[in-house]
Amino acid sequence: MSVFRGSIHLWGLLIHAKIQAMKVQLPQPRHYSYQVHRRQVVRQIVLPVILAALLMIGMIVLISFATFSEGGDVSRWAAISTMWIVIPIMAAGIIFLAILIGLIYLLALALGNLPQYTAIAQDYVFKARGYITRAADMLVQPILMLNSWLENIRAFFGRI
Repeated sequence: MSVFRGSIHLWGLLIHAKIQAMKVQLPQPRHYSYQVHRRQVVRQIVLPVILAALLMIGMIVLISFATFSEGGDVSRWAAISTMWIVIPIMAAGIIFLAILIGLIYLLALALGNLPQYTAIAQDYVFKARGYITRAADMLVQPILMLNSWLENIRAFFGRI
């Protein structure tokens, strides 16, 4: 077992040495915009994430102590938790309902004008169907005539 641990430790040291060698080879940018970018990354991404995580952990610890201590009221905290879960769902539902009401209103307005325009569209589709059918028949007609001639020739030689 100790040989296995030693080989893992040696392997880790080798990888660490390779990484350090690769870091030495990479050029480190020193220009102003890169330095500003690095500061912005820390200030605008890393710091808010860390603060939010600490705030959440603090709230979890505070709620745990308040709930599970001797005089803690578990049912009250359960009701508060349920409210915090239901409020965003209700807000999303209200937004969805408003969008749905708007779509229903627009459809009611459109239904007044749609019958005449759909009748016109239906006439054009009927005309297009006639043109398409006629074009397809014209394209297939030479092949059908050729097949008919071939069958007549086969029938003639079949009778002989």
